[in-house]
Amino acid sequence: MAAKQRAVKQRAPARKPRKSATLKTAPTKTSFAALLETLPADRRAEAKTLAALMQKHTGAAPVIWGSAIVGFGDVHLTYATGRELDWFRCGFAVRKKALALYGLKAADGSSAALLKQLGPHEEGAGCVLLKKLEHVDPKVLGQLIARAAA
Repeated sequence: MAAKQRAVKQRAPARKPRKSATLKTAPTKTSFAALLETLPADRRAEAKTLAALMQKHTGAAPVIWGSAIVGFGDVHLTYATGRELDWFRCGFAVRKKALALYGLKAADGSSAALLKQLGPHEEGAGCVLLKKLEHVDPKVLGQLIARAAA
C-alpha cells in the first residue's frame, strides 16, 4: 500500500496594507425635521418618540447620518484590527418593515437579559429591529438606551 500523503498547506501571499477608507455613512447637515417630513404619519410619531427618548438619555441633539440614520452622542471607536472611526452612541433608522435601533446591543453580551424582556423584536448583526414601537416595553427600551448612552 502506498503511504498516505500529507496535504501541504499553501500560504497566501502577504497582503498589501489597506488604505483607510472613507465612511459611507457620515454625519450630514440634514435636519431631523426634514427627515420627519419624508416619513409616513405613523412612522413619524414613532421617530419622534424614539428621538425624545434617545435625546433624554444622551443629552445630545439628533444628527442625521447618511440618508436616514438618526444618531445621538459621539463615540470614537477603535477595532482590534486598528481601524478607527467616529460614530454615534445610539441611534435609529425608520425602515419600511421595521425600526432599526443601533447601539443597544452590547458587544460583551451584557444587554442580552434586557433584550429578552424588551418584547417582540429581531436582532441583526449590529441592530435591534422593532416592527412597532408600541409592542415593546418602554421601560426596558429606556434602560437599553441609557446603557448605550453611558
